[in-house]
Amino acid sequence: MTRPAVLVTGGATRIGGALSRKFAAAGWHVVIHYRSSGAEAEALAATLPSAETIGFDLMDDEAAVAAIRQLANRQPDWRCLVNSASVFHYDGVTALDPATNREAMQVNALAPARMSQAFLAHAASAGTRVVIQITDMKIANTNPDFFSYTMSKHALAATIGMLAKGARSPQDRVYGIAPGAILASHDQREEETELSHRMNLLGRKTGADEIADAALFLAGGTLASGETLFIDSGQHLLDQPRDVIWLARELAAADDKG
Repeated sequence: MTRPAVLVTGGATRIGGALSRKFAAAGWHVVIHYRSSGAEAEALAATLPSAETIGFDLMDDEAAVAAIRQLANRQPDWRCLVNSASVFHYDGVTALDPATNREAMQVNALAPARMSQAFLAHAASAGTRVVIQITDMKIANTNPDFFSYTMSKHALAATIGMLAKGARSPQDRVYGIAPGAILASHDQREEETELSHRMNLLGRKTGADEIADAALFLAGGTLASGETLFIDSGQHLLDQPRDVIWLARELAAADDKG
């Protein structure tokens, strides 16, 4: 019996790797996308019951769309696309860096939007077709840090409702998952996450497995199209003046002085 297929962009490492493993464990055929993590993608695929890898650069959205069409031609039951890959580089609110902005908008917004359109136009499936856009809790709890990254995630979030309303079939679903602080990022040391990642309403660290659980749930298509799940232990309900990386460092510095 043919397994339903899912393409996870950036599916070899970090949250993408957790997504790939979760879908595989649930009986899906996982297509693991990579840009530069080919060795990691192949190693992960070798551990999964049914998996393959596919490489392309999201900086080239034409190549990304071509890859979607090619995959649609050879996957008889392609049910889900998870746009998880992203770039996360710093620039500030008073002076965005044009190169950083162009890369963020291209990789985090333009390429996923075009891939979603191509998936909904060409993928064949025996069940409900689902697009899941991985955004960020920053779409609700904005702060001045990572200006271009946050711009790009707002742009990606905007595609969810538009694609949901414009889908050609009432069986299609387009969803969002907005994670909070999950893994060490930017120049953060792993030990710093113990403080920074608990800066949410529940005072707990949110796990990558929780993002994967949410994605698998959404892939079933049981929610109304256009919905976004915030998986962040309530971080998006706060009004934080800076990214938690710096909030935690400021708090740690104050404790040291005290």
